[in-house]
Order: sequence, then C-alpha cells, then structure tokens
Amino acid sequence: MQESPDNGSGGAPGTVAVIIIDHGSRRASANASLEEFVRSSAHALPYPIVEPAHMELAEPSLASAFDRCVAAGASTVAIAPYFLGPGSHWDRDIPALAAAASARHPGVRWLVAAPLGPDRALAEIIATRVAHCLDHVAGRAAECPTCAGSGRCTLR
Repeated sequence: MQESPDNGSGGAPGTVAVIIIDHGSRRASANASLEEFVRSSAHALPYPIVEPAHMELAEPSLASAFDRCVAAGASTVAIAPYFLGPGSHWDRDIPALAAAASARHPGVRWLVAAPLGPDRALAEIIATRVAHCLDHVAGRAAECPTCAGSGRCTLR
C-alpha cells in the first residue's frame, strides 16, 4: 500500500489509486492504446491500484474508473492526465469530472496531477523515437509497434 505524507489538509491519504486518463477517441485502437499502456506499465508504478479512463467518447469513463478504485480499497485517487501540456482539460474538465465522480464516494479524496510535460524526460523519449525511426528508414531497425503496417515511418 502506498502511503503519502501529510499534504497539509488533514493527514495521510491512505491507499492511493491512480487513474491515467486521456481524452478518448472514436477510434477503438486509440482507446485500446491507453488501456494497454496502463495494463503493461501499472507494475512500474508504486501504487496498488492503477486504472485507465477516457474523458469522453469511450469507456471506461473517469466515473467508472473512480468507482473501481474505491471498490478496490482506495481512499485517495490521483488522476494522472495522459496529456503533454496543461490546458482546459487539465484545469477545468478533468477536475469537474472528478468532482462528479467523487460525489458518490464521501470521504474519498482526489487530486489531478500535472500533465506529462514539460518534463526533461520527454526529450529522451523524443531522441529515442526519432533515432529509431531514422534507423528504420535506413534499414537498420524494424518498424516500431506504433507505426507497424501504417506506412507512416517513411522519409518523403
């Protein structure tokens, strides 16, 4: 169980769950991509409960993910936007969805974490991705799973 120090608002948060949320898409493959990322990387996070969610257009919704977290024993839910930068989804939309979801669970606390960027770790990801794509078009590497079969990894 991940315990966190007092944040100044009344004690440690108890069992922390993380919801990783993206926008949601009409493309099932885009939604499946987030869900697979969460399934395959949840073990790397130091929290006992990790759930995927989509803001709109697809399930699981933030409300259903929040419900699953509470059913699994969470007393605090941290919502991690799967977005590169801050914007209206981060500062308005996700907090509104979280407030509505938490209303069904009195006593469960929540927060919306900062988006992924800007973070220097993203520069490493970009460098690795670009190097792999350049190696692929030069015949030194296979297509990555994201581009496989799409014909997108091509110098034009």
